[in-house]
Amino acid sequence: MRNELRNKYLSEPRLDRYLSATANDKDKARRLYNANIRLAQAIHPILTQFEVVLRNSLNSQLSTYFTDNEWIINQKNGFMRNRSLSHSHYFLRKSVIKTENNLNRKGVPISSGKIISDQNFGFWIALFLSHHYSLIGGQPIHIFRYKPSREDRASIYSKLDSIRNFRNRVNHCEPLCFSGNNIDCSETLIIRIKLYELIKWIEPDLVPFFESIDNVQNKVDNIMRI
Repeated sequence: MRNELRNKYLSEPRLDRYLSATANDKDKARRLYNANIRLAQAIHPILTQFEVVLRNSLNSQLSTYFTDNEWIINQKNGFMRNRSLSHSHYFLRKSVIKTENNLNRKGVPISSGKIISDQNFGFWIALFLSHHYSLIGGQPIHIFRYKPSREDRASIYSKLDSIRNFRNRVNHCEPLCFSGNNIDCSETLIIRIKLYELIKWIEPDLVPFFESIDNVQNKVDNIMRI
């Protein structure tokens, strides 16, 4: 891409950080920018597949707890409507209703499967917030059958929230290869470690699948050679 196009459409402020990290070497800055994109591409599959595993595990756990495969629909008028949730503006309930309204506008029949698949990562990790967690008998933590005994609701939520924040950065094309103005991919590698920890605590036999789609270390090594 020509420099004038890169500056016009990607913006100079976005590119300045790459120039600063490479001592204003434009060729290195360009290669670093492209390598950062490839790093985001590499970690995206394990982020999205972890979200699928988390979502389906929580759905299964709560379906059993409520003895109701349609819990996500029926609990709009159950725990999601509890008065204690007024301070959180009934986040879960509003999220479900928003999906139902969107489906209605499109003329798509409402089903629990469609509602479940439409909820974002924030919806699922919100089940680990104390005000929701207590209303559903602490069920969410039970999906982590293999977790160490020292791990509790708060520590699990902290890990999930850091993954959510990182996922948002990936989706918004933010740099993953810096610590300050230095080239450094340690945050990405820490998130990768947390992902594998949580996967192992849900189901260790899932690890080989995640390893088979994981090309993060290779892309990190490429960045550190620039």
